[in-house]
Formats: sequence, C-alpha cells, structure tokens
Amino acid sequence: MGDGGATGRALVVHPVTKTAGLRSPGSHGRSVEARLEEAVGLARAIRLDVVCAEIARITRPRPNSLLGSGTVDNLGEMIRTNGIELVVIDAALSPVQQRNLERRWQAKVIDRTGLILEIFGARARTHEGRLQVELAALSYQRSRLVRSWTHLERQRGGFGFLGGPGESQLEIDRRLIGERIARLKRELDAIRRTRSLHREARRRVPYPVVALVGYTNAGKSTLFNRLTRSSVVAGDMLFATLDPTMRQLELPSGRQAILSDTVGFISELPTHLVAAFRATLEEVIEADIVVHVRDAHHPDNEAQRNDVLDVLTDLGVRDPLEDGLIEVMNKVDLLDPAARASLANQRLRNSRSVALSAATGEGCRALLALIDCQLASQARVVRLDIPLADGKTLAWVYNRGEVLGRRDDHEAVHLSVRLSEEDIGRLRYRQRLH
Repeated sequence: MGDGGATGRALVVHPVTKTAGLRSPGSHGRSVEARLEEAVGLARAIRLDVVCAEIARITRPRPNSLLGSGTVDNLGEMIRTNGIELVVIDAALSPVQQRNLERRWQAKVIDRTGLILEIFGARARTHEGRLQVELAALSYQRSRLVRSWTHLERQRGGFGFLGGPGESQLEIDRRLIGERIARLKRELDAIRRTRSLHREARRRVPYPVVALVGYTNAGKSTLFNRLTRSSVVAGDMLFATLDPTMRQLELPSGRQAILSDTVGFISELPTHLVAAFRATLEEVIEADIVVHVRDAHHPDNEAQRNDVLDVLTDLGVRDPLEDGLIEVMNKVDLLDPAARASLANQRLRNSRSVALSAATGEGCRALLALIDCQLASQARVVRLDIPLADGKTLAWVYNRGEVLGRRDDHEAVHLSVRLSEEDIGRLRYRQRLH
C-alpha cells in the first residue's frame, strides 16, 4: 500500500477456541490479548483505521466460516453499525471461509497471511525483495478469488488483498499465474547465484559477518544504526525493515566486521514467506555470529524469543544455535528499576547476554566487546611457512592474526599464529591463487 493515509475502516478479529483459555494455541503460550494487540499493530502498519478489535471465542472451527453463526451475526451487526469496510481475521482462512464471510458481512475479508503479504508488498524496496514478496503473494493467491494479477505491476506497492468498494473479483488464470511464478523463480535463482558469488568474494576479504535477528519491532534497525552510525529506516512499526542491509562495523580491538540487518520475524510466519525469504535470510545462515535482539520491555518477549528460534531452525541455522547466540535485551531504558534488577540477575547466568538501549546507546560498548571477544575465541593456533617473496601474505597474516612466534631462514618466514577459522579458509584461498 502507499503512504497516503488510512486505507479504510477495519475490524480486527482474533479467533480462539474456548478450550484454549487465556492462551493462544500454537503460539508458545502467548496471551490472547497480546495476539490481538499484535494483529492490530499489523493492520496499522499499513495504515488501516482499526475501529474495533475483538476476540472471537469459538467452540470448534466451522469448515464454511471458521466462526460460529452467532459470532458471525454479532460481528455483522458491529460491521454495519460502524461502517466497517474491511475485516482482518487473525488466523488462516480457506478460500471458501473467506468468500462466505465476505457474503455474510458485505465487507472485504483478509486473513493473517494476506495481511502480512500486504505489509510486505508495501515495504519491499529492493528488486529482490519485491520479487520475493510477489512470488509469495502469487503462491497464496493461486487458490483464491482475487483481482487480476496485473495489479502487481503497479507502483503503489501492496497486493490488492484489501480490495475496494465495488471492485469486481476475478478468478486468476492458473496458467498465467503458473508462468509468472516460474519466471519469478528463474529471476530469483539468478539473484541467488549472484549473491553466492558476492559471498565467495567476501570470504576472500578478511571480514567476519555478524547478523542481527529478532522479532519484528524489537529494535534491530535502531541498534544497527547506533553501531554502524547509519541511517536505515527504523520506526515503531511492525516490519519497518524488509530488505537486508549490510554495513562495516568497527570493533574495540580494531577488528573489522560486516553487520547485517534482516527482516523481523513474527509468530506463525506464513509458510509462503518463509520459503520466499529463505534467500534473503541466507545471510543469517552464513553468519559467523548471530545476535538475537529482544524487546526486554515487551510482556511476551519470551514467547517472541521462541518464535524467532523456531524460524531459525526452519531455515536450517544450526551452528549458531548450537554454539549459542549472543542475546541482546533491548529497550532497558523503558524498564522500571525492579525489572532492570531482575534482568541483571538473569544476565549473570548467561555470559552471552547483554542488556542495552539502542535508543540511548547504553550498553552498546559491552555488546561490541562481546562480539569482539567471541570472534577472537573462534581462533586457533596454526603454523605457517610463507615464502620471503610473498610480502603481501605476510602483511595480511600480521594484520589478521595474533603472531605468537616467528623464525626466518633464507627461503621462508615460519610463523606460529592465532587465526579465526574464517581467516584460515581465506588464507588457504590466497595461497591457492599463488
């Protein structure tokens, strides 16, 4: 969607089975109220005017409408009374359920997947980002009655799930959409190959990669800007960052690293999007260190942590999870003294945890020191024989490693040096080139 104001009066509904009690099923025990609040935040992220927000308790999901008939009637009355044009159901709807609810309510209905795709369509800025979102949107739309796919070419962003009054809905031609999906996949494969070449080139440059991950709106981009003195868009809004951004990071020891800011994660991320953004999140898979940014002030930050770890596991990020992430407890400036004291006690039990405020800068030096220390600890001592004529490699080793011993003869310099595993690989590559 564009940025030109609200896109319509909306009702947000979070369905929950009566047996689930106060916790939403399948969401790491997140409270029902927090799930509803998050859904409202998602709707507002694309400037919907959320007039009402309701928790809808259902005995069992109905195949034709998800919600019970009494609930459908009550919500229908609310829709008519408040002049609501759009209803967001914070759950997955089948095409039949979506169509039946639209007929009953005479209003546009979208589900959680459609809403997140609409946000992503509005936020993607890079060519790759737009291709990935379009691929996810087409995969989602393939089974649904929606407007013609030509709206994907429009400049305003978004994917038209929100529709508009009086707009006819068309069955997308499956052959056309299949051809478009195949073309998108070819384009994305070409981009992935280019990205792989860039990563290979970066391996020859002595810079380890540090990736920031975290739940959406945890403050990753604010921290990224603070650490790299950059000006990446950072707002108090879900999914403010969609496209990965990389900047050079200087550590206290003088060591250089590359810091990567990635898309925010969210609970029950639609599978279409996990698949589509796998390429973007390859930077996380390849990272030397993963820094998990958490919102210490959020009441459900523990559930959010579990959601992030789930997505990382789905992406195949194993080594950083097994070796241990660096955990950043952000927004400590918003905590009261008792909460700060409790957080300090927790951190004493976890040496890879840092409490900080990306907004004020408090604690950021401690994070840089921890990253520096962890990169240094990944090093091991190796013995090297470097020909006297190869002054460039000798200088490179002195710049990248900690030289523990040296002996020269008339042919070579024999070194005992502590190097990171990444630099050992880069050195092998350099020596193959000679």
